[in-house]
Amino acid sequence: MSFLIDSSIMVTSQVLFFGFGWLFFMRKLFKDYEVRQYVVQVIFSVTFAFSCTMFELIIFEILGVLNSSSRYFHWKLNLCVILLILVFMVPFYIGYFVVSNIRLLHRQKLLFACVLWLTFMYFFWKLGDPFPILSPKHGILSIEQLISRVGVIGVTLMALLSGFGAVNCPYTYMSYFLRNVTDADILALERRLLQTMDMIVSKKKRIAVAHRTMFQRGEVHNKPTGFWGMIKSVTTSVSGSENLSLIQQEVDALEELSRQLFLETADLHATKERIEYSKTFQGKYFNFLGYFFSIYCVWKIFM
Repeated sequence: MSFLIDSSIMVTSQVLFFGFGWLFFMRKLFKDYEVRQYVVQVIFSVTFAFSCTMFELIIFEILGVLNSSSRYFHWKLNLCVILLILVFMVPFYIGYFVVSNIRLLHRQKLLFACVLWLTFMYFFWKLGDPFPILSPKHGILSIEQLISRVGVIGVTLMALLSGFGAVNCPYTYMSYFLRNVTDADILALERRLLQTMDMIVSKKKRIAVAHRTMFQRGEVHNKPTGFWGMIKSVTTSVSGSENLSLIQQEVDALEELSRQLFLETADLHATKERIEYSKTFQGKYFNFLGYFFSIYCVWKIFM
């Protein structure tokens, strides 16, 4: 009876962790994306739930909550499930998603996804060759073999992410690194962007009018075909002054300029939002954390 009660507690906690992971994924990680991949959401939420459950079992082990046999059973179960997700399910789905976006491999995407997964498994397994834990007692697909490789990769990634976070947090939240952006700067850049877009529209209208003039004169129907016909059509001047190739080059340059201006405008808006956020109570709190992590980074360098 105690095992059923302990199992109900673990299942309830897993459902709560799954719901929290789902909300976190939708509200924080995936809020600015229009493409919805429900398989990705489910895999993330399940991985998050089982990871939190394993952390919960460690706390229960310290505090002595639940029966020891129940804790051991759920620990083994969670460990097997999360290894199955991390080693088999997630790499296979990543390979399947990559293959699905390649048109040449779209018909045989399942086969190529399996090939990518087998390639991953080869390098994943070769990673553990220099490990000192190899023993004839451990089978090929034993928990010891898998957890050792996952642990090495996980610790390495956690070290990289923690170092990146310690450097990125001060740069993101400290008001010292924020440049002064005013509404006049944003309006001036937006005005330049609108002027560039107007120039693009006017030049494309000239190209359209030139093509219509060529069509009315019958030059479109009588123009030579093939490679030399394409070159002649590009280099031909219309009405004695309109050089289509030159105008098209100007349009391409203006479109590239408009993309750069749009990115700069978005960056200014983001900086303005960061300035407004830094004035709030939460922004001041993260500003304090930025100074703390800066001192921490300097201390770790000297250590």
